[in-house]
Order: sequence, then C-alpha cells, then structure tokens
Amino acid sequence: MQVVKEQITRALTIKPNSLDQFKSRLQNLSYTEILKLRQSERMNQEDFQSRPILELREKIQPEIMELIKQQRLNRLCEGTCFRKISSRRRQDLEESPQGEVPHDSLQDKLPVADIKAVVTGKDCPHMKEKGALKQNKEVLELAFSVLYESDEYLNFIAPDKHEYCVWTDGLNALLGKEMTSEFTRSDMDTLLNMEMKLRLLDLENIQIPEVPPPIPKEPSNYDFVYDCN
Repeated sequence: MQVVKEQITRALTIKPNSLDQFKSRLQNLSYTEILKLRQSERMNQEDFQSRPILELREKIQPEIMELIKQQRLNRLCEGTCFRKISSRRRQDLEESPQGEVPHDSLQDKLPVADIKAVVTGKDCPHMKEKGALKQNKEVLELAFSVLYESDEYLNFIAPDKHEYCVWTDGLNALLGKEMTSEFTRSDMDTLLNMEMKLRLLDLENIQIPEVPPPIPKEPSNYDFVYDCN
C-alpha cells in the first residue's frame, strides 16, 4: 500500500492533463523503479545532508569553481565563430573557417584590459533596435555585448546556448565577476557531486557522526618523543 501511495503521489507531481497521461506515468513507476528512486533520494538526503558532509562540500566548492573558470578561459582562447547582423536587419551566419584561425589574421583586436563590462539580452545595443531581431526570442537569449572605452560596444550573437554561456562566463571571469550562467550551475552540481562521491568511497556503509569525537587528554609526560638531532 505504501508503494501504491507513492506511485500515485509521484504520478501527480507532473500534473497530468488527462487520465491517460496519468495512467502512462503510473506504468513507468514500477515497483523496481520506486525502489531505485527511494535509494537515490535516501543517499542524497542522509549522506549529503549531514553537517560534516555539508562542511566538506563548502570546502571543495571553490576548487570546483576554479576548475570551471579555467575551462571557460581555455575555451575563450580556442575562439568561436559568431553570427553577424546584416544591414538589412537579417540574421546571417558567417562561414566557419576550416581549422584554427591564426591570431595574426584577426583584423580588429581589443585588449582585455580595455573591457569595462559585459551586458546580455535586451540590454545589448543591437537588441534595442526596432526590427525583427527584437521580436526573435531565440536571438535575444543568445546576444551579449562587450563595453569598452566610454560608450563603445562589440556586439555578438552566439551560435547556441552552450557557446553563449561559455563566453559570458569567461568574460565575467576575466573581469573578476561571478559566473552566473545555467551552464556553470549545472557543471558545479555535476562535478561537486562526483567529487563528493569519490571522497566518500572509503566511508560507504559507515555512519558519519554529527559531532566530532572528543580531543583526548594530554599525556602525563612526553618521554615517547624522540630527538632526531
């Protein structure tokens, strides 16, 4: 009865629009699947919610963030071909060059030290213009601009969401700002959980105490300490 109740409860969480959709969800929630879900949730709730585990997560989180930052900066060094907007306000895609583009062949260069800020979406100058682009939600979500000098901008439209996240994260990292893209959050969750599981392999099936063990009393003498000189 507990399994049946859980099947119904889990099936209702997706808010089915019809009885057929509800029945289909129930069929996917077999007894075996319920056991797997229980085991997975138990691991997340018990193993990863205790105070020592949470402290360990906080300790290694900066290491993971630095790893993600280096990956973003490396991708910036590799370069990406971006879309450009024609004078007729049509969205065109530049022809992708074959192989790596030599640095000397790039005509316009902007020193990193001259970058003042990075703006995205509707805050970009090329997204504020009236026309079809303003109505194109897909393009709006892929647009970002680099502000340099006082009011000069380099405007970009990323080829896809992945490249958009990589470049906005990388540019923010160069400016010493936080990387806030959904791609960074996803990478952080994946890498952090993986690192936690690796570090806790030796503690499998061992209950982790909430309170650290007491510090033993000092010995009556230190005659057991050897002078190596």
